[in-house]
Amino acid sequence: MSFSILIVDDSLPMRSVIKRTFKAAGYGNSNYREAANGKEALELMRNDWIDIVITDYNMPVMNGLELIKIIKKDDLFKDIPIVVISTEGNDAKIKEFMDSGAAGYITKPFTPETIRDLINNILGETRYDEDLDDSDEDFDF
Repeated sequence: MSFSILIVDDSLPMRSVIKRTFKAAGYGNSNYREAANGKEALELMRNDWIDIVITDYNMPVMNGLELIKIIKKDDLFKDIPIVVISTEGNDAKIKEFMDSGAAGYITKPFTPETIRDLINNILGETRYDEDLDDSDEDFDF
C-alpha cells in the first residue's frame, strides 16, 4: 500500500531512520515528505496531499504538540492521522499527545513491526493474505 507520509523531526539522521524503518515495514512505495519542525510541516501540508503525519515532540520553532493542536483545529487537515515518535515516554506526556488528537504514539527506539502494526491499525489496513476470503457463498451473482 502506498501513502503520502510526512516525517517531521529536527534531526536529519532520525528522519532517515524513520523513512528506512517505514520502508522495511512494507511502505517502500510511499511518497515521503520531510520537515524539520512543525512550521515547515504546515507549509508542506498546504502544498501537498498528506495521508499521515509522523512527528517528533522536541523540535525548535514549533514542537510536535503545537503541530498536532494546529492540525486538529484546521478543517482541511483535522482528519489526517498523526503519530508521535519520540523519546518522551512518560504517561502524562503520552496522554497529552493523545488528548490533543494524536492517533498513536511510538517510543524511540522502534522496530519495523511496531511501525507496521500501528500504521495498519490507524489506517485500517490489513494484510491481504490474512483477510481475503475467496468464497462466494454470500454473494448472489
